[in-house]
Amino acid sequence: MPTILETLLGEPLTPWLNGEGPEGEIVLSSRVRLARNLKNQPFPGRASTEKLGQIMAELQTVPADLMAADGHEYAFVELEQLAPLDRYVLVEKHIISPNHVVNPEHRALIVRDDASVSIMINEEDHLRLQCLEAGLNLQDAFAKANAVDDVIEDKHGLAFMEDRGYLTACPTNIGTGLRASVMAHLPALAITKQMGTMVAIATQLGLTVRGLYGEGTEATGNIFQISNQVTLGRNEQDIINNLSCVVKQVVDKERMARNLLLTESPDSLADRVWRAYGVLRYAQSLSSQEALALLSEVRLGIDLGIIDEALPGVFNRLLVATQPNFLQNLSGELDLTQSERNKLRAKLVRANLRTK
Repeated sequence: MPTILETLLGEPLTPWLNGEGPEGEIVLSSRVRLARNLKNQPFPGRASTEKLGQIMAELQTVPADLMAADGHEYAFVELEQLAPLDRYVLVEKHIISPNHVVNPEHRALIVRDDASVSIMINEEDHLRLQCLEAGLNLQDAFAKANAVDDVIEDKHGLAFMEDRGYLTACPTNIGTGLRASVMAHLPALAITKQMGTMVAIATQLGLTVRGLYGEGTEATGNIFQISNQVTLGRNEQDIINNLSCVVKQVVDKERMARNLLLTESPDSLADRVWRAYGVLRYAQSLSSQEALALLSEVRLGIDLGIIDEALPGVFNRLLVATQPNFLQNLSGELDLTQSERNKLRAKLVRANLRTK
């Protein structure tokens, strides 16, 4: 039986990206992340190498504590022991952040057997724990994060002040230390050029809209992350409720935009999505950005009943499988050229589109 890590590295689809959650045709996943630090210890950015090692050693007991609490298996993975390619596969699967792999020394990952819980050790904070659920399901993700947080806090003293809340390396996380986000596929809003208005409204409501891999990334494949910006002075449930309310409105707007495209320009829409399908079905070379852009349009065509030659799950699966590092890992080759990756990506897409 493969280990938790082997499954993570080898399978493109994690359970929280299976498309089966509430509003799953638009909202791919929901995430709740908590930033926590051990008391009387310097933040990772100010800690010596020796201190980082001590912090990582102290937290090695966390997997056993969590397993005793919920019955799931947890793996403790030292990033320094992983090949660089494996680290970046974990980034592409949203298990760890790009910042976490910059310097892997005394950095680690704790991950549950179903990948719905993962904890980065010594990233920006001593602990960055995240819980993910399929679809629009922030409440369950929040409940799971709370349970994990309680287990850790029961065993380890955390940096906390009554008047400020949890102390974090970044001032914007002080207070609850909570960041909630959803990953949504919004092609119709993009096609009808309404995303700019949506972003402006979200910003006014204290939210932020980013790309596929969070801060500093573009919305490749019409995939957007919507998350809260403020944690200080607001309680956790208010943050969750506010984000859930806004996302439901965004989902409604996306559905309205899809209906608008169907009723006002059905021939143009059909031509657009079938052209995208045709390119993917027969292309011999595809870049990752081109593949995701075309897959986004094909997924729209599937959702609207225009394309009936592929399953909806192909988009979620290829969302990860077509990424450069996962693709190279899948090939078993140590050093593929960009041209070789593009050819392999096109071959993989063709094979998946043939399977119904």
